[in-house]
Amino acid sequence: MKKRLVVIGNGMAGARAVEEILARGGADLFDITMFGDEPYGNYNRIMLSHVLSGEESDADIFLNALPWYQENNITLHTGVRVDRIDKFSRHVFAADGRVVQYDYLIIATGSRSFLPPMDGIYTPSGTVRHGVFTFRTMDDTRRMIQFAQHEHPGDQQSRAVVIGGGLLGLEAARGLQAYGLDVAVVHSGGHLMNAQMGPDGGAILRRSVEALGIAVHTGSRTTAILGSDRITGVGLRDQPNLDCDMVVVTAGIRPNVDVAVVSGLAVERGIVVDDHLRVMDEEEIYAVGECVQHRGEVYGLVAPLWEQAAVLADHVTGVDRSSMYLGSRTATKLKVAGVDVASMGLHGPERDSDEHIVFSEPSRGVFKSIVIRDNKMVGATLLGDSRKVAYLTQAFDQGLFLPEERLSLMFDLGSPGEEESVAELADSAQVCNCNGVSKGALVSAVRGGCTSVSAAMDTTRAGKGCGSCKLMVTQVVEWAAGGAVEEDPAANYYVPGIPLDKASLMVEIRSRGLRSVSEVFAALAPGSTEDAKSKMGLASLMKMMLAGDYVDERDARFINERVHANIQRDGTFSVVPQMKGGVTSVQQLRRIADVAEKHNIPMIKLTGGQRIDLLGVPKEELPLVWADLDMPSGYAYGKSFRTVKTCVGKDYCRFGTGDSTGLGIRLESRFQGIEAPAKLKLAVSGCPRNCAESLVKDVGVVAVEGGRWEIYIGGAAGAHIRKGDLLVTVDTPEEVTLMAGRFMQYYRENANWLERTYAFVPRVGIEHIRSVILDDSEGIAARLDDSMQASVDSYVDPWSERDDPLTPGQFRTSLPLTVLPQVPVR
Repeated sequence: MKKRLVVIGNGMAGARAVEEILARGGADLFDITMFGDEPYGNYNRIMLSHVLSGEESDADIFLNALPWYQENNITLHTGVRVDRIDKFSRHVFAADGRVVQYDYLIIATGSRSFLPPMDGIYTPSGTVRHGVFTFRTMDDTRRMIQFAQHEHPGDQQSRAVVIGGGLLGLEAARGLQAYGLDVAVVHSGGHLMNAQMGPDGGAILRRSVEALGIAVHTGSRTTAILGSDRITGVGLRDQPNLDCDMVVVTAGIRPNVDVAVVSGLAVERGIVVDDHLRVMDEEEIYAVGECVQHRGEVYGLVAPLWEQAAVLADHVTGVDRSSMYLGSRTATKLKVAGVDVASMGLHGPERDSDEHIVFSEPSRGVFKSIVIRDNKMVGATLLGDSRKVAYLTQAFDQGLFLPEERLSLMFDLGSPGEEESVAELADSAQVCNCNGVSKGALVSAVRGGCTSVSAAMDTTRAGKGCGSCKLMVTQVVEWAAGGAVEEDPAANYYVPGIPLDKASLMVEIRSRGLRSVSEVFAALAPGSTEDAKSKMGLASLMKMMLAGDYVDERDARFINERVHANIQRDGTFSVVPQMKGGVTSVQQLRRIADVAEKHNIPMIKLTGGQRIDLLGVPKEELPLVWADLDMPSGYAYGKSFRTVKTCVGKDYCRFGTGDSTGLGIRLESRFQGIEAPAKLKLAVSGCPRNCAESLVKDVGVVAVEGGRWEIYIGGAAGAHIRKGDLLVTVDTPEEVTLMAGRFMQYYRENANWLERTYAFVPRVGIEHIRSVILDDSEGIAARLDDSMQASVDSYVDPWSERDDPLTPGQFRTSLPLTVLPQVPVR
């Protein structure tokens, strides 16, 4: 019989511990339940600075998305905080009322941002003021982006102050510059990154950061957040105030130990654990990650976390009960605000006998410092030139004796060449600090059949963190492959599990007469192996290609597509009935109000797409809500055509020159629900005043003088902002419908999976698209029109499944169905 393993925390430590347990056969040993505060899968927190700067999207940084938990039979409660542990009866108590029993418990609650005391940081109700941000979670990052993009106080240049000049603060400062803000960093230490480097290195880093246009104020302590209605600045001790509109606090982290304290576990600076990662005096409770205190040390880097997770997994699975964690030698290697930084051990000499070798070239932003004791390296700082970091990291980690020629530690003169350095690295040398990947793991991946750099990266996760190790990863893979590294063809695959680009994949599906996702895997996937990450893209593509001939398989859909509603962070769903062109009626409004009242809908919200959103509907109540609404779906959830936003047009507006509302309803009636590689949002404006924001939609239509219509494509106004390109000006609504449909079909057939039109149009080129759509340069215009018509003809309102679920569990509640034992509170 399996034991019950409960994990509190779904961050990098908790998920990594579970991965290590699964790798040791844990799926056969445990029924695993995880709780996470955040409503997501597990993502790489290190990459949040890349999301802030716009280099990566949210979706790019997930280590394990929600389907991973289902595939591994892990029960995941997202957005649910555990309040208390009863270690005597072995139960955990969650804030939403859940009570779960465990045989083994892992606490991985991580850490939280530290907000130093200062006036004006909180509202009278105790919440952090609007305009003040921490930088710890995906939601933090999204809020910062939203504020930086949209909440400028007027025409003046917006300004941001980042409190804290460590790694995270500098990354935040650099990221905010991407939104056109003037940024200043306030740091209480005497120099930047004083936890990682000495004053000389800090001074050169300051020059590099200031050269990027970021103001730096070191030795400054923030005493107050200024402003009443909105943020106007920060007050500094003994220095003039700084004007700003937003404040980001990156002044350190603190272990998140609340649940351990409340539950009576041993807590000092963190949760006290032994060398097996067991909580002190608790046989069945383990802890891992930033919430842990081991031998007096609390770690805030990723590498120790990986090492702890491996030992914990060895012990809890019984694979190696002698495995012990004896602490970590911490090394940091990152690109901070565009500057290569590596730091390990001591910043400078501590004893008279210590050797200290320093090279400084401020004009190029290069600084190198190495501290040597007893002919072994005990510390190093590299700034602006990290070419020797692999060799130095190995020497530091393994305590290697150093060559007599010290200069070779810093430069290639008289030292091993790059290739020799890679060859001489020990298998245990860690190449990727973010994901704890060693040289040996990369070599094993190559010997296991990974013949390209990206394949080795996918297998080991090396290079999937901050990315600063990619050069080293490439060198190791090339060395291991003996120079026989192949160019990665997977970069051109439409979905990762089928080795074909989109055009070839479509040809194979048609020529073989494949009609379902499982048939595609059986016919085209290597070893006929099904790949979960490929299913959703394949299902969308086949539905677009085959229309009514497509055989639907529900396990190929994301949860939103399976239940035709948008899952929310608390596990409930939002229901959005259709209002074509944003037009509604008294009867519809009354029905929506009645349904909201009858089902105790907790929130009714107007959407940006001119719809009414009913939020907080439990999964099992979706069929009842739809039955009572008896309105079509508003498609607020899928990778498909969604809405057509309109202005009131010529019938009511004094400036309207075209019937925008009528055309919007016509477009939405025709294209409702059609599948696409990504969501499609449309708009129709009745005059060039553009009140429906047509210029920033995937397809936007604007009425102009003379009864004509301009059609724009490839616009966006979300995380990315782009004014659409003018495709054509036509004379009639019929031509608008034809050309919009032809473009959308061309996009559906040629865009990459999840590629929005704002990326597709500039990639393909507006001139080329015009030649295909307008001039029929490829002779496919008639076929595009016919294919779109076939999709239109196959439309079925998805909410019609409400009375006849396709599977027994389609609308089954995800909540426990059995009454859990009542445990007395001690």
